[in-house]
Amino acid sequence: MLYYSLKKQAPAVDFRQATIAGQAPDMGLYFPERIPKFSPDFLRELKHKNKADLAFEVIQPYVGNAIPEQDLRRICAETVDFEFPLVSITDRISTLELFHGPTLAFKDVGARFMSRCLGHFSQQREGKVTVLVATSGDTGGAVASGFLGVEGVDVVILYPAGKVSSIQELQLTTLGQNITALEVQGTFDDCQQLVKQAFVDQELTQRRSLTSANSINVARWLPQQFYFCYAWQQWQGEEPPVVAVPSGNFGNLGAGLLAYESGLPIKHFVAACNINDSVPAYLLSGEFEPKLAVPTLSNAMDVGNPSNFVRIQELFKLDYEHIKNTITGYTVTDETTADTIKRVKNEQHYLLDPHGAVAYHALEDYLGQHPHDQGFFLETAHPVKFYDTVEPITNEKIALPSAVEAILGKEKKSIPLAPDFAQLKEYLLATA
Repeated sequence: MLYYSLKKQAPAVDFRQATIAGQAPDMGLYFPERIPKFSPDFLRELKHKNKADLAFEVIQPYVGNAIPEQDLRRICAETVDFEFPLVSITDRISTLELFHGPTLAFKDVGARFMSRCLGHFSQQREGKVTVLVATSGDTGGAVASGFLGVEGVDVVILYPAGKVSSIQELQLTTLGQNITALEVQGTFDDCQQLVKQAFVDQELTQRRSLTSANSINVARWLPQQFYFCYAWQQWQGEEPPVVAVPSGNFGNLGAGLLAYESGLPIKHFVAACNINDSVPAYLLSGEFEPKLAVPTLSNAMDVGNPSNFVRIQELFKLDYEHIKNTITGYTVTDETTADTIKRVKNEQHYLLDPHGAVAYHALEDYLGQHPHDQGFFLETAHPVKFYDTVEPITNEKIALPSAVEAILGKEKKSIPLAPDFAQLKEYLLATA
């Protein structure tokens, strides 16, 4: 499998090269030259496969010969070594809980897979690789956990000061070792722009071997297909489900669409956004216009210019009619998010995190207009990660999982940084 740049100004590369580089030299995102199709046998036997074997079969065509089969099977087994339960909330709405991994967020899957791939590749090269990543919340903790102690890899995480939850901040600032957190006095979009600038700075890339662990990296993005398949294994409906995805940078929805294009039975997708709704606006108008990010309760989705949307457009060959017939967009306010958390807790006795609440509301609204459909939404993080938002809404304390208890009270260690590339470059060169 080869990967080409969506800007079409760089040579095609294999999975190994795409993973190590993160982004093409022309600043384009890498995209697979073809979308593998699930065989009839695979789909027929899917519900009976174990998680590790299923993950291997989904990802192997994308990896090709870049990783030997035995090593790839081990990587897949370690990546999905936790549960992905599909939980019924009402007779028509279920949730796929993606918070049972080590950092209580869906990004554990992509981060664990990518860290193990880079660890494998680092054994074959001299010198260290620096993983440079921007986070709006959960990516930072998942990447920090996934890469902690991986030989030959340093991790530098940029996060927007005051715009991630306290638990998220502790998860990415307290590990030490090969993990460094840069606290940017700006927005996630500022962080993402700084990372993009670093990848095209020749002086910097000559001194440090840089790669990205954001979902712009194919090794972070592609394995997110796994849990859409795990949801289908557990689906009990007579018809394929409608799937609502809380969406910020649109890597998660893009991965679901890849699985759909490969043949996974999904009836329709709902792109559930907060008021950072560039994509829902596009789905209504056909014109994509990036916006400045606005802070919300669902902070991990505070993205005004989602990087991965170009991949969705490429997947559908820029066919607007096809895109809007496959995806319905919703914009959900903070007021509605808070109301949904309170209402679902009181009526259904299920506690949503703010991102799951956005998706629940969007799916509920969609199903209200399509009374014969059923569906599920992705609960992308444990509510405890947003206890400072959720607890005042429900007036109840959230029980602390052991993974959170272990970091409470630890000392935050971060380096303040202006949203200025010159400062980032100076830091990276000084620590090369």
